[in-house]
Amino acid sequence: MTWTSFRQIIVTCYRHCMSNDAKNGVDMHQNLLAHDGDAISACLSVRDVMDLPSMRNGTVVAGAQGLDRQVELTNVMEVPDIIPWVKPRELLLTTAYPLRDRPEEIAQLLTTLDASGVSAICIKPGRYLPTIPASAIAEANRLGLPIIHLGDGVGFDEIMHEVLSNNLDRRAELIRKTEQTMRELVDVVINDGDLEDVCQMVAERIGVAAAVTTLDGRVRCLRTHSMVAEAEAGVSEDLTSLVCFDKSGRFRVEDEPAGLERSGQTRADRTYVWGNCTIEGGDKTLGRIVAFGEGRLTAPEFRLIEQAAAAAALVITREKAITAVESKYRTDFVLEVLRGHIASTDRVLSHADSLGWDLARPINVAVAEVDSEADQTDAENKRTMQSLFADAWTKVVSQDDPAAAVVGSGDQVILLLSAESADKITARLRSFITDVRGYGGGGRRQFSVGISRPAADVSGLAAAYQEAMRALEVGRQLERGQGLSHYDSLGVYRLLLQVTKKEELRSFAREVLGPLAGDDKEEYAGLRTTLQALLDHNLNVAETARSLFFHYNTLRYRITKLEHMVGPFTEDPNLRLSVSLALQIVKLP
Repeated sequence: MTWTSFRQIIVTCYRHCMSNDAKNGVDMHQNLLAHDGDAISACLSVRDVMDLPSMRNGTVVAGAQGLDRQVELTNVMEVPDIIPWVKPRELLLTTAYPLRDRPEEIAQLLTTLDASGVSAICIKPGRYLPTIPASAIAEANRLGLPIIHLGDGVGFDEIMHEVLSNNLDRRAELIRKTEQTMRELVDVVINDGDLEDVCQMVAERIGVAAAVTTLDGRVRCLRTHSMVAEAEAGVSEDLTSLVCFDKSGRFRVEDEPAGLERSGQTRADRTYVWGNCTIEGGDKTLGRIVAFGEGRLTAPEFRLIEQAAAAAALVITREKAITAVESKYRTDFVLEVLRGHIASTDRVLSHADSLGWDLARPINVAVAEVDSEADQTDAENKRTMQSLFADAWTKVVSQDDPAAAVVGSGDQVILLLSAESADKITARLRSFITDVRGYGGGGRRQFSVGISRPAADVSGLAAAYQEAMRALEVGRQLERGQGLSHYDSLGVYRLLLQVTKKEELRSFAREVLGPLAGDDKEEYAGLRTTLQALLDHNLNVAETARSLFFHYNTLRYRITKLEHMVGPFTEDPNLRLSVSLALQIVKLP
């Protein structure tokens, strides 16, 4: 049997094995290629080849920095013009005979072989080439292309057999581990496991931690490797200081492409690497799964992340189905109470207690509602964003008041909180709003919040809900979709909102303010500001001038101009009242 025929048999068998794997869904090019597309992680490296028994007498004479190159196949060089027959990741075996005629061209040959992707070249010197030329040694070192000097008594067939069998063994082990991982992930899904179980498995396999995020990057769960957690207290906080997270702890999905390895340092100057995969559920994107490790992430590890993403998609889909039913049930119950449909107070309290809510206490009702006019969420993702909005509120409020009721209804999130004074409950909600936007649930959507006065018991919740809605409406109108208003702070707006005919209010404003009621000229807005400031300071010219940073005479001139337009408001208290009401009406859209 000639070298050529033997080589063809070996290569044919190996490629046949690879094609069978591909048919069985284990296509290395698609699933187990390293993320840079340059090497197959299941294969031996040149360094591994040097440890084979057949290479016991081999010596690396040049290009030692390339020992981590991958070796997928072997080939034998029988003629100098071998280039058309070489393939990437091949270990090229040769005697001195094909190189005997032009030893001075070996350096150029090495350059060409490196460009073709050859992993290393093994040379068995003989009388035709006693030594490898210095120029070839220098070129191999420059390229990082290992040249291996084979000792006497080494057979090419033995090397080719060992490389082939070891690579097949590695592939078989990789397939075994892949199947085992799939079985474990399937067990997680069918045994009612959650996202934390999925993350824990990934963290244990990759070595540091794993996280699942929402569509917009809000972290749903983050689990660390058990050994890492024991060795490093606060590893979660350490990871969230990486550049892939923003200051609020949100994973920057817009800056982190799926499937690519990235690296960064934490505050402790420790370098971590991470990679992420998109969690797809049907034709919808459900979020990301992110894995953190140290050193490079290999192709099998990226494959693990992909498998975990598939399992996470099933878990999320199951949770969404269950949550949808439970959420509708909770929402319907709260809406019935807020509509005043209470057959028995004791029954309502008992049912609320079974849901983990404490309604047997004074309650402030708060309503957070997305500004539908300013919301640019497309119809396809609207329901998802509404769910994220409600989830963010639930997470924030539950940390502060676990017994509070939080339900989502359309664009609204309704909160039933333990009652406090107007100042305290407003400050509390302001803190909630900051956190909600930080968690990402409402950060990209404009929303306003209205707060009611305390309801003494559940019978007063219907009226409290109406108060919260009125406060919400005023806050949205005055603050352009970003308001926070307590019902007690509405003042005169509580009366204005009772007028059902808005045109009557606008007509009144035009009659009192004249041209100042409109924005026909740019100066009118400034004059209204001056008029409001005068009323706020009880017509004290000196204090008003200081608050507006006007010269005293400038303000005097403006007062004269204002009285010419609206009448002698500085002398007529009834006119001042009318002017004050008209200015509030103008603020309404």
